[in-house]
Amino acid sequence: MTKTLKIITLLPATFLLFSCGNKANPQNNMTANSPFSNQTVIKQYTVNSKISEVISDSDFGDYGRLIFPVNSGYYSGDTLGNLRLTWYNNINPAKTVEIINYMKYHAASGDKIFFDIYTEEEKAANPSKANTGLFFFKGKAGEKFAICNAGGGFAYVGAMQDSFPHALELSKMGYNTFALIYRPNSQTACEDLARAISFIFSHADELEIDTNGYSLLGGSAGARMVAWLGSYGTAAFGEKDLPSPSAVIMQYTGHTDYTKNDPPTYACVGENDWIANWQTMERRLKNMSAIGIPTEFHKYPNLGHGFGLGIGTSAEGWINDAVAFWERQIK
Repeated sequence: MTKTLKIITLLPATFLLFSCGNKANPQNNMTANSPFSNQTVIKQYTVNSKISEVISDSDFGDYGRLIFPVNSGYYSGDTLGNLRLTWYNNINPAKTVEIINYMKYHAASGDKIFFDIYTEEEKAANPSKANTGLFFFKGKAGEKFAICNAGGGFAYVGAMQDSFPHALELSKMGYNTFALIYRPNSQTACEDLARAISFIFSHADELEIDTNGYSLLGGSAGARMVAWLGSYGTAAFGEKDLPSPSAVIMQYTGHTDYTKNDPPTYACVGENDWIANWQTMERRLKNMSAIGIPTEFHKYPNLGHGFGLGIGTSAEGWINDAVAFWERQIK
């Protein structure tokens, strides 16, 4: 790929943002985890904001349609506060609002938060590739990267619960994190993930990232994707052979395959998950451990499928355990 990327730094805090044709008093608009400073003038999104308003926001351009599932039949609710996603539980409206306001602030400030992984020629030849790309949650310059992959039963991409929240939290820890929007089919999804890895490696300097010791995270169908890439590598899915991740982090999937070449793997699931049985997940990791692959497994009581970050549940804080596991593999 020859397209040049440009990462634009944040404008000063005194930069005035104008959104949706209205000015708002920032003192009345601040939320607990808002990216907006007290000197910023903006109409922020709230739990009452319409999803359609986000999708059509001019600061997001054409990729606004990819923030929520392209196939609208898999989500319901018309506001950020009442968003529901098929097969998912424990969606946290405050986190949804925080993510959208993070995106809004950076996009309006001139930062590039979305990258195409396919060229215009590739998308013209295969229009389904137009519904793909990487949302970028920037961490520290020169830090390692991770790619988060949402589930959705290979029918849609549930990023607002299963990859955006994870990516935002990892970026707060300093890691440069991407959330992949892929074509929801098991084969094409893995091809898109392989291309995403290739894209990031090819543009590492412009993205200001370290490609050594990266990690792949995934939930449900997304967990199957990261497991397959970990087992078989990028070359198996049509890309140049690239280094394997230093860690694979999986949530709630019944995936059972593994190879002797699998990376160190962390997995977690709710005990009441009727889609992904915790015993199946635990058994896979025990089998991997038996052949010398580092693993870590957690199950959480009173919790079903698709809990995401698990805010307010028995799983809250799991992502810190997962990052600690990843960091041990790097060291």
